[in-house]
Amino acid sequence: MATGGVKMSGPMCLIENVSGKLQINQKAVDILSGINQPVVVAAIVGMYRTGKSYLMNKLAGQKKGFSLGSTIQSHTKGIWMWCVPHPMRDGHTLVLLDTEGLGDVEKGDDKNDNWIFALAVLLSSTLIYNSIGTINNDAVQNLHYVTELTELIKVKSKQEGPDESSEFARFFPSFVWAVRDFSLQLELDGRPVTADEYLENSLKLKPGVSKNVQTYNLPRECIRNYFPRRKCFVFERPSTVECMRKLEEMDESKLEKGFIEETKKFYNFIMRETSIKTLSGGITVTGRLLGNLATTYVDAILSGSIPCLENAVLALAQIENSTAISLAVAHYREEMDKRAKLPTSTQAELSDVHHQCEKEAVKIFMERSFKDDEQKYYLELMKLLEEQYNLVCQRNEKESREVCSSLLHNLSKKMREEQNTGNYMKPGGFKIYQMDLEDVIRDYKDRPRKGIMADTVLNEFLKAKENEGKGILCADKSLSAQEKQIKEEQTKRLAAERENEVIREQQEILQKRIEDQKKAFEENIEQLKSKFLEEQKKAKEESERFLNVRLKEQQQLLEEGFEKKAGLLNEEINRLKQEIANKSKPSWFGEILDTVGSVGSLVLPGIGGRLLGVGTTLLSKLF
Repeated sequence: MATGGVKMSGPMCLIENVSGKLQINQKAVDILSGINQPVVVAAIVGMYRTGKSYLMNKLAGQKKGFSLGSTIQSHTKGIWMWCVPHPMRDGHTLVLLDTEGLGDVEKGDDKNDNWIFALAVLLSSTLIYNSIGTINNDAVQNLHYVTELTELIKVKSKQEGPDESSEFARFFPSFVWAVRDFSLQLELDGRPVTADEYLENSLKLKPGVSKNVQTYNLPRECIRNYFPRRKCFVFERPSTVECMRKLEEMDESKLEKGFIEETKKFYNFIMRETSIKTLSGGITVTGRLLGNLATTYVDAILSGSIPCLENAVLALAQIENSTAISLAVAHYREEMDKRAKLPTSTQAELSDVHHQCEKEAVKIFMERSFKDDEQKYYLELMKLLEEQYNLVCQRNEKESREVCSSLLHNLSKKMREEQNTGNYMKPGGFKIYQMDLEDVIRDYKDRPRKGIMADTVLNEFLKAKENEGKGILCADKSLSAQEKQIKEEQTKRLAAERENEVIREQQEILQKRIEDQKKAFEENIEQLKSKFLEEQKKAKEESERFLNVRLKEQQQLLEEGFEKKAGLLNEEINRLKQEIANKSKPSWFGEILDTVGSVGSLVLPGIGGRLLGVGTTLLSKLF
């Protein structure tokens, strides 16, 4: 993975909210495009004027940045981002997303609030919900946005079941509830509890099926089902109301000790526990991917569609894989131009350079590409690299031919002069002609760096001289008819030998090209295998985490007395177990190899045979 990161001096609006209409800010996307590091994304949501920006400034390590404001008006509009180097993870970028306040009376648009909340969920790896007071029923009901997510987010482009929201927990961020201005004692039934226990107690379900019970349970069930990884922090009031209006300017020594301590705990938790943002299958998200992801989701909203996780991944894969091909081919072309000193003396010399450059190009592609399940982009890359190699080989032959032709033209200058003056047409002229020709051949062969067309061009030169030699032989009166016949037969024999030698050398060049292709295929299959196993491992780990989430949830429901609800999870749990078992089988890679072989024979010029011919053998070696 590339290591390029970006440090911003302050926040910038990523998704603008103008008159209730969301639109992407391309300048912010351009900044994200320059971040090739994995990103850790923390987003904060909550009612307006609850102090969200203060916490985000703390996470950025700054007193100022995100607008705090000091009146009842909401300051932040849309979603603002601040990218800073992660303070605890080298080679990672921390992306902070501050959202406009929910429930702004001046806006009066619940749909707009729902989209802001949904986008924060979709883009983050940790979602922080900021509220004031206590986690009572009103506070939970205020988080009704979670109940709307099934109408705002799709997991698959084609819904396979009646309710795909059960998959949300697989893709959603961890959830942190930050309770501000908390003034109660953390006690339940007379015993002290942690903030996390306080949160879990507030999310307990009520038994019953009445409408009131369903209304009570719905947001709690959504929070529990969608956000299985939950954490809570309770912050006491930091200072007096008057001082809080200037909170960003105040020295920490003037703030309440309990508030400072909880803020430090909150900071350390977010920095240590917030995971890298990933996509389906455990694909690591970089800043570049995050920018494209935000654009894809906002474009879907603007078009009147519902953001779809599957479609977003496919759209990103198309962008990234196409770019990966372009970068790989560009690298190959550039490096071949630098390293291949044309004309090369042998095909093997050019082959060695090609092999190294192709290997580097494939590595570049492998590092950036993802979700190339049918190897469509890999095959396209191999086709393009093959075409580029053909072009280099053609250039190599052309330059060799030009060097050799020029050399022979210069070396045979004396022979042309002798021919023009008629010196070869005298008695004994054929012997002189043969000696001069042998001198040209000897000098030609002694010259280095003629390239792979040296024998071919020499053969063509000598063929062109055949009629000239015959004429001189016929005109030489010093030779008898029998001697002339012997000389002519010798000349024919030597010409045939040269022809056979040229054919043999051309066959060797062709064979070397085939060996190049086979060698590249074998090495690329190893890279494909490594990439496949890595992606399979990530997908399996994702499924295992999700299975553990569901098992934990089932156990919690049983402990709370909801046997029926717990039983409903059995089908999903069994499906996840089977999914994990399937991802442990190596047979998947055999299908990939079959695809590469069969499709390659159709689309890749000249390599179909070696793909199909070595596929089965390689598969047996790899597993």
